[in-house]
Amino acid sequence: MKIYAVGGAVRDELLGLPVQDRDWVVVGATPEDMVARGYRPVGQDFPVFLHPRSHEEYALARTERKTAPGYKGFVFHTDANVSLEEDLVRRDLTINAIAKAEDGDYIDPYGGRADLAAKVLRHVSPAFAEDPVRILRVARFAARFHAFSVAPETLALMRRMVDAGEVDHLVPERVWQELARGLMEARPSRMFETLRVCGALARLLPEVDALWGVPQRADYHPEVDTGVHIMMVLDTAARMGLPLPARFAGLTHDLGKALTPADILPRHIGHEARSVALLGPLCERLRVPIDCRDVATLTATFHSEIHKLDVLKPATIVKLLERCDALRRPERFLAVLAACEADYRGRLGFDEKPYPQAARWRELLAVIQSIDAGAISRTCTDRAQIPARIHEARVAAVKARIE
Repeated sequence: MKIYAVGGAVRDELLGLPVQDRDWVVVGATPEDMVARGYRPVGQDFPVFLHPRSHEEYALARTERKTAPGYKGFVFHTDANVSLEEDLVRRDLTINAIAKAEDGDYIDPYGGRADLAAKVLRHVSPAFAEDPVRILRVARFAARFHAFSVAPETLALMRRMVDAGEVDHLVPERVWQELARGLMEARPSRMFETLRVCGALARLLPEVDALWGVPQRADYHPEVDTGVHIMMVLDTAARMGLPLPARFAGLTHDLGKALTPADILPRHIGHEARSVALLGPLCERLRVPIDCRDVATLTATFHSEIHKLDVLKPATIVKLLERCDALRRPERFLAVLAACEADYRGRLGFDEKPYPQAARWRELLAVIQSIDAGAISRTCTDRAQIPARIHEARVAAVKARIE
């Protein structure tokens, strides 16, 4: 029985990065051997065990055989005769197929260390094509290790997988899981650009894929291309350290520009409503969590008005804050503001420009939060008039502040 550290922990150690979780492969053991040593079985599809003290995962070396389309169509085989090399060859990328023995020696049968040095994401073997999730994982790794390139032969294989319809078998929850992780990486644009190059973006997120080639007014958007703008917004959101709902809002706030009538381009009158109309079905299709959906919907609806705060009337300002439910959900409105700031600064030459609108909106929200709705309710004899009286008081307070 031999135990090896494998996967991301070994890769990150070689890159000099912090190691988060460690995974282990056990060669030469049976499930009975593991249980006898105090390991607790937890795997459903194949034998995985938790260490009795560290609770880290230890998996028996295994092979796998493709039996059906999609990422669940596999039969796994494990016994004491499966070698470490047979286990490693089933992994996705060479940089994830390096093992480290207990004595510190590296076992690297597929050139992972050389690809780390060359900064290349390369598939281990043709078995890569059997699991469509690996397309998403490569794209996510491109976003995390943004100095790495994807090997041409790996991109070609990903294209063939897309053409064969493999990505069509991915379940929505798994697609969202990988997209969400990619959005939180250091350079999220690289995930979507990689998916676009191999054709997977058009299958998984056609609403986003359609944005490339759509022109915008150069005076507002010097980068012109809407798809380029969206990628700049994502990377700006990453530099700002924004949470997932704000980043997802940045990805989807301009979806409606792909449906702008050709005769009014490069203007995009009414794109906000078109974006919301596309966003709903997208969120349903991918099972997007409610917090991400809500922030994205509010951002798509109101980002143009939020940008134009200086020309809005007090009543319009209060109405926007009320429609966003900002008084009861201020943290959600702050996420919308953050997405709007990323939208503004995610333009060619705008990355270092200030966005005073965010601070000003926060100030005006505090102004209307200071209105004592309870006191107004107690002094209002006609209860049907209470909402109108509260609204009027908020408008008066905002007017006094901005004038």
